Order: sequence, then structure tokens, then C-alpha cells
Amino acid sequence: MNAMNPKVNFFFNKASKWQAEYEQLRTIVLDCGLTEELKWGCPCYTFEGNNIVLIHGFKDYCALLFMKGALMKDAKGILIQQTENVQAARQIRFTNLNEIVKLKTALKAYIQEAISVEKSGLKVELKKPTEFKMAEEFQQVLNEMPEVKKAFEALTPGRQRAYLLHFSQPKQSKTRESRVENCIPQILKGKGLDD
Repeated sequence: MNAMNPKVNFFFNKASKWQAEYEQLRTIVLDCGLTEELKWGCPCYTFEGNNIVLIHGFKDYCALLFMKGALMKDAKGILIQQTENVQAARQIRFTNLNEIVKLKTALKAYIQEAISVEKSGLKVELKKPTEFKMAEEFQQVLNEMPEVKKAFEALTPGRQRAYLLHFSQPKQSKTRESRVENCIPQILKGKGLDD
């Protein structure tokens, strides 16, 4: 079993919910020879510096998140795509410790498969920003303000995707307009939604 990283202990110590489940998942993952790190405030397990899997929790479940889960075979049919916009990652969700214990052997096999996917150099084919829905309100701004269009096109594909998703989510046009207006200064500065 690989060593526990003391920097990650705070995640496990602060957990008020899922503590036993987190500890079991940690033991299983470390038993697969991965390096434990702290990323995005969660325990993240890497192979030769590449992210393989992380442990995280929500109100109704905790999960193992496989970074390139979309490329895995999913022999047991237990990988879940969090939302339709998540392209690469897939989760295995748990609502109690017993579920984890029952799947221990399968989880290790999934982790080994995820390591093999990483070793193979396979990459998830991400949709291009042009393939995402463009909110009419944002398209209108791009048509009327060439400086915003130029700044938006200069953003990385990931930042473009984040804005497109953010602008197209609300059902009401007024809300979409407000989101676009609020983000224009950020776009003009060359910054992403969360920068």
C-alpha cells in the first residue's frame, strides 16, 4: 500500500458525513499503488503525475471519480456521467459503507483499468466550443460588439465552454441577458468564468 499523504488528512478529518466510506475508499485506492495528493480540495490519486481518480462527496452520496472514465469499459455498468455536459469523467457512487465493501475487488479492477488507460496515452475527444449551444443573447452581443467576439475567441476552449454553458442554462431570456452582461468585463480581460 502506498503512503498516506499528511496534507490530505484534513479532508478525511473534517468530514462529518461519509467518514467511514472515505476511509475505506482511501485504503482501496492506495492499495493500487497510486500517489495521494490534494487537488480541488479533494483527495486525488495520480500515476506518474497524471490524475487517475479522486474521492469526493455530496449530500446524498460519496463517489470515486475517474478522470478518463469515458474511456473505460465499465464491465459492471456502474460508471455514471454526472451531467450531460461532463465529457471525460465518470463516477461510481455510494450511499453506505457496505456498498464499497461489496465492490472492493471490482473497484480495484476499475482503478487498474484507469491506470492502463492513462499508460496507453488515450485522450478523451472533447467537443469543440462551436458544438455547444450558443445562447441567442450572447450571439447578439458577439454580433454587436466585435471587441467581445475577439476576446471570447482568444480564450482557451475550456473557458469558452464554461461561458457557453453558463449563458445557455437559464430558462428565462432576462436571466441569460443578465449573465452575459455580468461576464463581458471578465471576457474582455481574457479571464475565464471562475478566474
